[in-house]
Amino acid sequence: MADILDTSIKYLQGIGPKRAELLAKELNVQTFRDMLYYFPFRWIDKSKVYPISSILKEELLDSEEVNTSSYVQLRGIITKKELVGFSNGRPIRGKARLIFTLTDATGSIQLVFFSGLKWIAEKVKENEEYIAFGRLTLFNNQVNMVHPELYPSAQAAVYGSGSMVGIYSTTEKMKNGGFGIKAITKIESLLLEKTLPHIKETLPEYIIKSMGFCSLAQALKNIHFPVDQKALDAAQRRLKFEELFYLQLSLLKQKNVRTSKGGGIVLSKVGDNFNKCYCSLPYQLTNAQKRVIKEMREDMRSGKQMNRLLQGDVGSGKTLVAVLLSLIAIDNGYQACIMAPTEVLANQHLASIQKFLTATDVKVALLTGSTKTKERRQILKELEEGTLNIIVGTHALIEERVKFHKLGLAVIDEQHRFGVDQRSRLWLKNDAQPPHIMVMTATPIPRTLAMTLYGDLDVSILDELPPGRTPIITKHAWESQRKQVFDFMRQEIDKGRQVFVVYPLIKESEKMDYENLEAGYLRIVEEFKAPKYITAVVHGKQKTEDKNLDMQLFASGKAHILVATSVIEVGVDVPNASIMVIESAERFGLSQLHQLRGRVGRGSNKSYCILMSGYKLSRESRKRLELMCSTTDGFLLAEEDMKMRGPGDIEGTSQSGLAIDLHIASLSKDGIYLQQARDLAEKILNQDPQLSAPENRLLTEQLLFLRRQGKDPKDYSSIS
Repeated sequence: MADILDTSIKYLQGIGPKRAELLAKELNVQTFRDMLYYFPFRWIDKSKVYPISSILKEELLDSEEVNTSSYVQLRGIITKKELVGFSNGRPIRGKARLIFTLTDATGSIQLVFFSGLKWIAEKVKENEEYIAFGRLTLFNNQVNMVHPELYPSAQAAVYGSGSMVGIYSTTEKMKNGGFGIKAITKIESLLLEKTLPHIKETLPEYIIKSMGFCSLAQALKNIHFPVDQKALDAAQRRLKFEELFYLQLSLLKQKNVRTSKGGGIVLSKVGDNFNKCYCSLPYQLTNAQKRVIKEMREDMRSGKQMNRLLQGDVGSGKTLVAVLLSLIAIDNGYQACIMAPTEVLANQHLASIQKFLTATDVKVALLTGSTKTKERRQILKELEEGTLNIIVGTHALIEERVKFHKLGLAVIDEQHRFGVDQRSRLWLKNDAQPPHIMVMTATPIPRTLAMTLYGDLDVSILDELPPGRTPIITKHAWESQRKQVFDFMRQEIDKGRQVFVVYPLIKESEKMDYENLEAGYLRIVEEFKAPKYITAVVHGKQKTEDKNLDMQLFASGKAHILVATSVIEVGVDVPNASIMVIESAERFGLSQLHQLRGRVGRGSNKSYCILMSGYKLSRESRKRLELMCSTTDGFLLAEEDMKMRGPGDIEGTSQSGLAIDLHIASLSKDGIYLQQARDLAEKILNQDPQLSAPENRLLTEQLLFLRRQGKDPKDYSSIS
């Protein structure tokens, strides 16, 4: 029997094919189920009426409770109404508006309408009391309300059965198509009336009882139309937990399938190459590096395939860990590969690796899109024969013609820049057994995000910097302090140091950003005249050879200043660079600022990061810059970044997308629910790994349903 929730939304009263098309296009809502799970993003208590003076106070406008993106309810008398922007009784396009003045005992506010003017003007009477419910906006430093709901006080209505009103996110196209908040509320009300008796439970009874949850039907009703705050809290708790629980259950079940198979390559020997490299190191490994290598050695000799995420801040020594583990593979008769997202980073890895391998007989090569045909042919031949031990490269490594003799370890650097599908193609490079996998990232990932993006991987963390790395001094400078910044740059260059100057590059304003970079480059060239000072420039619109040439000029020390877009964020290691100037720093996220800062301080010289900004800073931008100046802890900054911007915007993660679409749970705010969900999922799988017990049948059905809907993490367990 068909589930009523799978019914096309066009069959709901008042929708029809045309409006259904708009919902599908704007919200990806196609069925009754999709619409039911289109939740409000906040709720307003309509029993609360604000005095007008309170919303006009600057401190309240800046508070969490009421600000210019807040919906509030006001009560007052319409003391004035005026039609503006009319000529000979006809509206002047783009200028016509209707303005009411709403007054209470404490003050006045303007209510502004831009459409339906004559009808509204006739309907609303002067000197009568009205309730206005809407969103505050700021225009010419005046707080007003645009297109509020306006009705006589005597008719003060509420939605649903309570006074809590859900606010749904809408787009301009939706509003124009008649899908304002009021219309969406009506649709949800109709939908609940039609579907509520047919909603089936999605969690087993024992979980509902042990967690003290309300039923799914109650949760869906109260998420849209809560009778009070208590009912809303119960609905949110149930729905958030369930969303995170099935996400974790799916990820952990995949991990169980993979690890229970065994069949991993056994790399038990630590041989000559490892020992020669280890003994020739000019410094001691940090305790964190020793701990991580020990964890991974255990994995590699366990008979199960290793799948590990190595997180480490910029400069924490991840490359050396990758080299030592590669040498374990080589000492056991296998090969290793290290895949990087860009040619610049691949070249950087090659240079570092060759330094570490000087005491060994290990053969290493580089394979990228720029590798010449003759050289490529030789590399592929040696790789297949097994005479080449380590291959460093870009995504060129996953091409079909790249064949290994015996691949024992695959290292993937900056994983978030590759899709999981690309990662999985490396798993298939061995016919008999999958190689061990190590994923590295220099982007500190908040714990809750790591549990979601990499929930099927074991996690190791390098939380210690090698000796000799000096902390970077970070300062915020205003545009008016540019002369002092230039003077400081000259002082450092005259000491023999080098300087990065980085400009933002954001897709939405790409053209303007390139213009800013060009203007900035010309200003630097004017201030730092050749031949005394040489300035190189690197950005995405250059040809690869030009970009590489300028990068090489800077890396070799021939250029004193490198002007660049954030393309240099990953993979440029210039120990002599001591200053990082970040232009328009307020436009970067915390994680990205931290990554850029990590490009300096790689040598023994004292290093500086200067965050340049204009004077018009939002509270959030100001807070980001203050945080950057107060700490160099990448993990702390990543947590704060996620709280401020949400997980999808953290540098890198937005490109790969989350493992699942979250309708209501937030990785930045619901860490407690996520931990509870993971703990319960682990407990259930420990007792019933296949979820074959009768009481867990519903869990299996729900995972299959989510898979069919494409709403669970893609299953790669069968590959490895």
